[in-house]
Amino acid sequence: MKRLLALMLLALFSTGVLTACNTVAGAGKDVQSAGEKVEETAEDCKDGNC
Repeated sequence: MKRLLALMLLALFSTGVLTACNTVAGAGKDVQSAGEKVEETAEDCKDGNC
């Protein structure tokens, strides 16, 4: 019984970790995309014509 409980907890923990990795990777892509847009806007406004 203890072994089954330990395996279930391990599976739950592993699922949580893998989900978190995908979430963090997705958030990183979103932040990178937002940063690129800010950089493009800054380049466009460099000469004062925003």
